[in-house]
Amino acid sequence: MKTIHTNLAPDAIGPYSQGVIVNNMFYSSGQIPLTAEGELLQGTVEEQTHQVFKNLNAVLEEAGASFESVVKATVFIKNMDDFPRINEVYGEYFHTHKPARSCVEVARLPKDVLVEIEVIALVK
Repeated sequence: MKTIHTNLAPDAIGPYSQGVIVNNMFYSSGQIPLTAEGELLQGTVEEQTHQVFKNLNAVLEEAGASFESVVKATVFIKNMDDFPRINEVYGEYFHTHKPARSCVEVARLPKDVLVEIEVIALVK
């Protein structure tokens, strides 16, 4: 098992890592709309979702993976009414390659953000 860390994504805010690689598979921790410097991005659900994808891109690259090698994504959202807007942003990153996905509305997310996404990807 290899632990992944990059300064291009926010540090873990608890006793966990940004992600791990096991047997050529990368498992990311959930990414929320924190900047790499750890600042919470306020703004629309679309802006928060773009920041989440920026963070996911950074940890995927550090792991030797990419959006094209993602096999499963799990999307946690605070309000299912935001799903169409989150889905539109999601489609900008997964427009040709479409991994398996689950989407779950949750009562609350860390730092009261609107969206959190985790991925599983094949390492090249």
